[in-house]
Amino acid sequence: MGVIMLLKTPEEAEKFFRDLLTEKELIECGNRWKAAQMLRDKESYIAIAKETGLSSTTIARVSKWLGEGAGGYKIILQRMQSGKKHHNLSSIGKGLC
Repeated sequence: MGVIMLLKTPEEAEKFFRDLLTEKELIECGNRWKAAQMLRDKESYIAIAKETGLSSTTIARVSKWLGEGAGGYKIILQRMQSGKKHHNLSSIGKGLC
């Protein structure tokens, strides 16, 4: 069982990831997640770069993973769209949402 599966509440997840990752890493993760959402919404790379500060190379990588990756982005995006509860993780890092 993966360690993330042991987290029981959003508060535990927030504390765990805050201890595990640096603030810069948290922001980077949040920006990549924001890029995945914007790519789903068919936003341009220029708009995504402006909103997130990510390079076009990183945006392209997120786009590739969104289309050809393991499916992690798609799972969460689908769950968000299906109306399941979405936790706001912005307090963990400025870029997480």
